[in-house]
Amino acid sequence: MRVSMADVAERAGVSAQTVSRVANGSPRVDPATRQRVEKAMADLGYRMHRAARALRTGQTSTIGLVVSTLASVGNSRMLQAISEAAAARDYALAVVTVGERGIREAFARLRSQGVDGAVVLNEATELARDAQPPADLHLVVVDSPADPRFSIVQTDHAAGGRAATTHLLALGRGMVHHLAGPAGSFAAAERERGWRAALADAGLAAPEPVRGDWTSASGYRAAGALVGASAVFVANDQMALGALRAFADAGRQVPDDIAVVGFDDIVDAAEYRPPLTTIRQDFDVLGRRAVAALIAAIEGGAAVAETVPASLVVRESSTPR
Repeated sequence: MRVSMADVAERAGVSAQTVSRVANGSPRVDPATRQRVEKAMADLGYRMHRAARALRTGQTSTIGLVVSTLASVGNSRMLQAISEAAAARDYALAVVTVGERGIREAFARLRSQGVDGAVVLNEATELARDAQPPADLHLVVVDSPADPRFSIVQTDHAAGGRAATTHLLALGRGMVHHLAGPAGSFAAAERERGWRAALADAGLAAPEPVRGDWTSASGYRAAGALVGASAVFVANDQMALGALRAFADAGRQVPDDIAVVGFDDIVDAAEYRPPLTTIRQDFDVLGRRAVAALIAAIEGGAAVAETVPASLVVRESSTPR
């Protein structure tokens, strides 16, 4: 038999109205009461009927995700994190990619699906800002400069870039070069900013960075210009994988000849040869915060700006000589 709201209310010792508030994500519930109700829902296997909720509230309990590509590991990790966070709040997720017809078409597709709001991810954020997103579509942007039109959730990319560069400088290898992400990417620009700041703190003038497009193939190509370096900060782990191969092909050993640090701490980073020192992004926290900010906006809350810390994970690719 289908578990009813009354069943949950009886199990949790609260009113059906309180269960309704919890089911709809209302902030007007005491945290301890919310936890008790959520436990009762889980124990009984309660699931809100989306059609009934849509008729009652005018909301579909569906959110969208706008992304330029799912080929990068970071974007795929964010998709998983956002999907899991949405499911935990009993929201469905509709994913659209920005194709040849642009981001306006992506927004139109989401609106045709009746989503209550959307998360815009990484490289799509610049497109969203320039496109003047629909005023009636609640948005949360992951990785963006401040913008009063929507909420922002981001990793502290600049602090991560600074930490990576400071770590490499502490090895005593001299200048730290940078294999940067693509121009126009907010995350790439912030990581580069952290690199430049750490070099400036050390009294060093930053050399011109070389650029890739986040893929390992681009990292391999770009790293050809860095084979004479002794320390390299790479803007993501996929490009770092290509760089490690380029250095090996050039007869340069990591870490003996070149120390390398990446960014993201993807699942396979510890399995690289050698295991990759990197900056860890907490994709699960990013996903949860993005979904929470979006649901709050859907329910009439104010826009927020949140920054998630990044941390250095030291492995064998950046050991002292």
